[in-house]
Amino acid sequence: MPLRFTKMHGIGNDFVVVDARDGGFDPRPAQVAAIADRHTGVGFDQLLSIEPSPDPSCAFYYGIWNADGSAAGQCGNGVRCVAAWLHRADAIPVDHDTRLLSPSGPVTVRVLPDGRVSVDMGEPQFSPASLPFSAEAAESYELTAGHETIMLRVVSMGNPHAVVEVDDIEDLRWNELAPLLTNHSAFPEGCNIGFVHQLDAGHVELRVHERGSGWTLACGTGACAAAAVLMRAGRLDARALVDLPGGQLQIDWAGPGHRLWMTGPAAFVFEGEIAA
Repeated sequence: MPLRFTKMHGIGNDFVVVDARDGGFDPRPAQVAAIADRHTGVGFDQLLSIEPSPDPSCAFYYGIWNADGSAAGQCGNGVRCVAAWLHRADAIPVDHDTRLLSPSGPVTVRVLPDGRVSVDMGEPQFSPASLPFSAEAAESYELTAGHETIMLRVVSMGNPHAVVEVDDIEDLRWNELAPLLTNHSAFPEGCNIGFVHQLDAGHVELRVHERGSGWTLACGTGACAAAAVLMRAGRLDARALVDLPGGQLQIDWAGPGHRLWMTGPAAFVFEGEIAA
């Protein structure tokens, strides 16, 4: 049977969203990768399924698959698209907190009157074990990849992130270094790698090489991670803007002991079907 889907994006991070509210969606990794192919499939950074929630405190569950067919634990831009999709389907109201279940646990979303979506991304976790990352806990870490030894900070936003502060996020060196870091042996389950440049006390720019998808136009959890490490270091205001190649996100975090909120747009592109 053909698989019906909605193509969406969150500031350029693009998704295939599958309505599986009746259950029964269990794709094979090879099937997901075939749909992700931008020449012979639909093309996406992640595939999202909207399913019944096994947790009665959550309205729906959403599954996440990377473009290579591997499963993912969280996707900040993706959950905004899920919320916007559910709102368009009259399943959740505007300006009301709705609890959804992700592979990493419950997430609260709020569709704003202006069409943007705010997401409670939880409290950032900085312990190496939360990623996991093979190191003793510290503020920052040295890691050698290829011919480079760099300083990075690590944080889990429901998926693993390493954040590298740089003077120029467009430096061509990062194109070679990023895949080496993503698959570094110090990250047993791989890692999303963000290169961040601080513009001022409330504004940064960021590029992210995502585990399982490569370079993307935007990464919501990556924006949360980059902001969180700089906020924790006292370098960034509690409300900050993060510029990514695909657009801008707002991050709000009052610091340790508080939950981090991400706000940004979600856009519908087209509906379609593909041979499953």
